[in-house]
Amino acid sequence: MNTSELNRFIVVLIYGSLVLLSLLKLANALRVNRKANFWFGMFLFLWSSFWLDEVLSLVKGSPVEIHSILSVRLIQFLTPILFFFSVLFYTNPAFKFKLSDLKYLILPVIFLINLLLERFGIGNKNISELIFIGLILFQALFYTGLSYITIRKHQKRIQQFSANTEGINLNWLEYIIIIIFVINIIYIIYNLSYNSNSLNVFINIAFLLVIYSVAYYSLKQKEIYPVEEKQREELISINEDPETEEVKRKLISDEELLRIKTGLEKIMESEKPYLDSELNLIKLSELLSVSTHHLSYVINSGFQKNFFQFVNEYRILHAKILLKDNSNNKLSILGIAYESGFNSKTSFNTTFKKLTGKTPSEFKK
Repeated sequence: MNTSELNRFIVVLIYGSLVLLSLLKLANALRVNRKANFWFGMFLFLWSSFWLDEVLSLVKGSPVEIHSILSVRLIQFLTPILFFFSVLFYTNPAFKFKLSDLKYLILPVIFLINLLLERFGIGNKNISELIFIGLILFQALFYTGLSYITIRKHQKRIQQFSANTEGINLNWLEYIIIIIFVINIIYIIYNLSYNSNSLNVFINIAFLLVIYSVAYYSLKQKEIYPVEEKQREELISINEDPETEEVKRKLISDEELLRIKTGLEKIMESEKPYLDSELNLIKLSELLSVSTHHLSYVINSGFQKNFFQFVNEYRILHAKILLKDNSNNKLSILGIAYESGFNSKTSFNTTFKKLTGKTPSEFKK
């Protein structure tokens, strides 16, 4: 099999994989993150159209340029927006489109107008092509950057109410954004300097690996906010940055803060709720009979920590005791992780290293 045949084979795999994955996300058999998976499925379907030319050329046996069709060019232009919409709903399932969100149509409308002007031969062709390239690049970079920022904010927010964030931090989306961005930069640089055809097979292999990674992580993504709607809205409304003025302002009096803080310390020592791997802000607030916002405020202001840091410090202290007393090796490192309230060895090792400067194994020795 020569390079050209290999590239054709990979193109078929890419297109087939994207279409199949988009159907799986749209079907959403697990019924999790419903709105997010709908938009992500639509994004994947639109993304597959970038390889449609090559697939149809293989079927027909002669070159096909479907990307020149007005409707295809428009839906391809919409691909970054749909990806951003999926990120919006992953990070905030309560998000609802408002009239002000018509701003997302500004660039597509400008693009469509330019397409129509080109179709009817109005205006300078070279200038029109430059506008197309500028719009496509700006749209891709803008929504890629906005998606990345949205995910980073989400990662901060979930630390305000969850002590185990590994399965809900959307790291896989963040890594995919970075990888795709790097691949495209390499392709653009190479295309400007050399013959891009020789690079096509390597770029397509890289995209195929990215798509398989997307399939693996997106299909195993569990519900990010596995609580009822009212509680979910409460959690989402908690500010991701406890240092902002909004959170700094007094929600309760100093006396009430001290009362809740003392009660919290007593419960953490006596009932050890941190040993529950599913512990979140809602469960802990119910134990204390206080609102989630007040408890979050007490942890942020009274302990100068977020929920994630507060709970995991207790877990690490418990793990240290088990590691010291485990001289007869009854428990493995993984066993100690589970006994201490962690739900994976990776999150245990990462948190332990961050708080102690050593891995659990190093500490045990």
